[in-house]
Amino acid sequence: STETGTDVSVAIEKFPALFAADVDPELAAVLAVSQRPLAARAFSEAAPVAAWKTKPSWGLVASADRTINPDVERFGYERAGMTTVEVDSSHLVMLAQPKAVAELIMDAARSTGH
Repeated sequence: STETGTDVSVAIEKFPALFAADVDPELAAVLAVSQRPLAARAFSEAAPVAAWKTKPSWGLVASADRTINPDVERFGYERAGMTTVEVDSSHLVMLAQPKAVAELIMDAARSTGH
């Protein structure tokens, strides 16, 4: 495709504080320089289908997230009727708090019988 558009990324020096405040600083530095840009249109494209309307859903609120406001996460999860867990973590909760993420996934799997 020859489609063009605007890409967005986070300034390398701001990445650790915005995305990975509680991640090992050496790892956060590597992530900052190796990030891939995101197509700006991703912020405005609507999903064709919302799985949460017909399937059980779980969400994790990273309460110290500086990338997505935790209140926005809470609102969306509540609106979707999702089972929600809160973790005191940055946006990269899967790196900062992997055990909490794994526990949520296991709880979801057990709850659905799969």
